[in-house]
Amino acid sequence: NDTLNIVIDMDINVDNSCYKNMKYQIDDYLNYVKYEKKLSCETAKNYGYDLNHFLNFLKDRSITSFKDVNEFIIKDYIKFLSNTRTPRSISRNITSICNFFNFLEVEKVIDKNPCCDVYRPKLPKRLPSVLTKEEVNNLLDIKLTTVFDYRNKAMLELLYGTGLRIGEACSIKVHDIDFTNCLVRVLGKGSKERIVPINDYALFYIKEYYNQRYMLLKNNKTCDYLFLNNHGEALTRMGFSKNLKSILREKNIQKRVTPHMLRHSFATHLLSGGANLRSIQLLLGHSDISTTTIYTHVSREKVLNDYKKYKFDKERGDI
Repeated sequence: NDTLNIVIDMDINVDNSCYKNMKYQIDDYLNYVKYEKKLSCETAKNYGYDLNHFLNFLKDRSITSFKDVNEFIIKDYIKFLSNTRTPRSISRNITSICNFFNFLEVEKVIDKNPCCDVYRPKLPKRLPSVLTKEEVNNLLDIKLTTVFDYRNKAMLELLYGTGLRIGEACSIKVHDIDFTNCLVRVLGKGSKERIVPINDYALFYIKEYYNQRYMLLKNNKTCDYLFLNNHGEALTRMGFSKNLKSILREKNIQKRVTPHMLRHSFATHLLSGGANLRSIQLLLGHSDISTTTIYTHVSREKVLNDYKKYKFDKERGDI
């Protein structure tokens, strides 16, 4: 809660009771999304930044209550944002504000959400970047010498073999792994728990790492988390991303690779191999199957590209 308050306190000099009350309403909303809607702390922070920025905008225009905000003010704010923000950033800001006003409407602070009549053009969905199977094999071909090599190998194999988010992988505790039944218990978005199967290959390297994991523990201390850093503490998302960059440099891989690309690659390769969309949805932990359908576009695009390449090679006489 202190973290969220810091977000709102930034750049805001609350100099009268009106703005203090508006700040309290924002605080209430952030607590609601974090503790009742069970959204991640990172999502709550993003909402905080967006609402903080909007509150500064209202203050500059001497608007002292959210009740006084109408669709014309929202449109002015969109124009204001368009000077410095990308369309995608503007869309996220307006979504944050619209959700906040929905909350105020439910709480009967306002009579109507002023964002309802504001037109927001739909942004084109960006196709996820994926690695080819050859690129994945190259990335996972790690020479195993130190305990850090075994840890990185195990984590990469787990990410690609299960489609877990990097945050989910970092949050895995030792007792979450069922070595007998080849399963892992995962706490996903919105604190939703799911059980995900681990393939034999990934499980083998997790076991290999686990047998050496004790070397990362310092001063006979214990840690429940499976993946540890060099201080014997839970490896963070940023820590793993840093390790991944080092692996890419060592292998001289020029392509920009992120942990999330392994999740995209897992889903795309499964779909290309004949897996059905519903199964992939459950494995990824998507609450709505429409989120999973983005991978059908990736596969279609691949098929089309393969067909074009085939025609080109045939015309050249290569095949």
